[in-house]
Amino acid sequence: MSVKTIAALCRFGPPSIMTAVPGSTTPAGKWRFRAAGFDAYDLATFLLLAALVAILLLTFQHYAISNDEEIQQKYGELIIAYYLSGFTNRALFELSNLYLYGGLFDVLVTLIGKVVPIDIYSIRHIVSALTGIGGIAATWAAARLIAGPRAGLLAAVMLTLCGIWYGAMFNHTKDIPFAAAVIGAQYFLLRLARDLPHPRRRDVIAFGLLLGAALGLRAMGFLLVGYAGAAVLLQLAAREMPSWRARFAFAGRSALALLPALLIGYAIMLAAWPWAALAPLNPIRGLLAFASFNYEISTLFAGKSYYMGEIPRSYIPVYILIKLPLLIFAGAALALLFLTAPRLTRPAPSARARWEITFIAFTAAFPVAAQVIGRGPAFSGMRHFLFIVPSLAVLAGIGFDATLASLQRWRPTALAAAAALIAALLWNAGMLVRLHPHQYLYYNVLVGGLAGADGRYDTDYWVNIVPEAMTKLKAHLANNPRSEAEPPIYFAAVCGEKLPLEKVLGPRFQWTDDWDIAHFFISPTHNKCHTIMEGEVIVRIERLGALIGVVKDRRALIKSGVAKKQ
Repeated sequence: MSVKTIAALCRFGPPSIMTAVPGSTTPAGKWRFRAAGFDAYDLATFLLLAALVAILLLTFQHYAISNDEEIQQKYGELIIAYYLSGFTNRALFELSNLYLYGGLFDVLVTLIGKVVPIDIYSIRHIVSALTGIGGIAATWAAARLIAGPRAGLLAAVMLTLCGIWYGAMFNHTKDIPFAAAVIGAQYFLLRLARDLPHPRRRDVIAFGLLLGAALGLRAMGFLLVGYAGAAVLLQLAAREMPSWRARFAFAGRSALALLPALLIGYAIMLAAWPWAALAPLNPIRGLLAFASFNYEISTLFAGKSYYMGEIPRSYIPVYILIKLPLLIFAGAALALLFLTAPRLTRPAPSARARWEITFIAFTAAFPVAAQVIGRGPAFSGMRHFLFIVPSLAVLAGIGFDATLASLQRWRPTALAAAAALIAALLWNAGMLVRLHPHQYLYYNVLVGGLAGADGRYDTDYWVNIVPEAMTKLKAHLANNPRSEAEPPIYFAAVCGEKLPLEKVLGPRFQWTDDWDIAHFFISPTHNKCHTIMEGEVIVRIERLGALIGVVKDRRALIKSGVAKKQ
């Protein structure tokens, strides 16, 4: 890393995005006017996003089909069938509890699959990862809007190098699109709030579209309606107004200006979530149903197994604390420090920047506080709270940007701080490379990394090890041929869903749900499922000192007639 690069990161005061360019009345001049708002930090962000798209296309097949994807894909197909039948085919309302969710992503993928001739689950993973990259872009845009291009770049890098985000992009096809829609909607809320009570139409429309996208995935998208109210209240607090009458008038005009966005969002929700359209109160019923879910699904927390309805109040806060890189917490803490003690930074943040930072902090803290207070059900770590991670990344980008700006007066110190930040980011990037394609298993040093979390917290609950397990199993068989006769077809069982394994089996293997006759047993170590069946461990899948999956050879047991479950 050159001193020049570090010095560039320390450069103080990004150019204003409103910088005028002479001659901007001509078409070429207008282009120069727009380009004047972007600098080297923005170029670096664009290169980052382009690199992510390239990596996506090179690696999306490394990720398994997750346990939920088959039923979610079926749901999308049934929604389309419902509309094509003139609302007479009502099978979608009988598909488990999927009717309580919006099917926007699943419908979109199904429609793409009708015109793009590749495997539908490949399409799902590509589109999901693209929405994840879109979430990174929205995170950049939000941080940039508040604190400038360097803050935007830092926020984008923070989110990119967050394992729970990057690893989830490819097959968390409900969580990532929802989270991307939420941060995108928050960005446009910031934009339109600046112009209240007369926001620009395009910002209102964009907020409405992203509100609809969120509601078209989960009822929890109603949080954005509350965020819109919070944005109005924060504007009221930030502005000088002569009387309470003026404040009420401002609030009323603001609410009226936001009404088209709410109508757009509601219309998209109804189209993507047919059950919500059956009765006016169904969306609220769906939201309340989420608050009382209680399946027979176990989850690990501090070495103890809990069902959804039994988890302690600290479950989500602790998982957030141990799943995110410590850099994000450090940067967010710096942002809050400068918010509460603005004299510590030079230049001091403007009043508008302070209220916008407060808004972002609220969007990160409120859902967690509500879950803790209401003790709502949770499982699979923090995946249902992925949507707060971009807000934390925005705060982190702002915090480190403000720190570098404040240290500019002491150039050697600023250079050292920038070098330390870059080194920490590179170290974290190296961790994700070593975890590939299991980045979502990242744990930070507070719990001893993945090795420390093994057996104490949730690990590979998506059974993402399946493609790697089958690749290594086939290699093992090729390198270790047996002299005695082998069956023409091997039976393979998996501690997980059928479809992900079937997609990678190949011609010599057949899936079986009768584990006792399986020649090979594939299992993650999550919830100790690998201990259920006997057999010789011939494949070990390990990352960062932790065993995350195995393949057991049961051929000798079957041949001897003693194959059985332990």
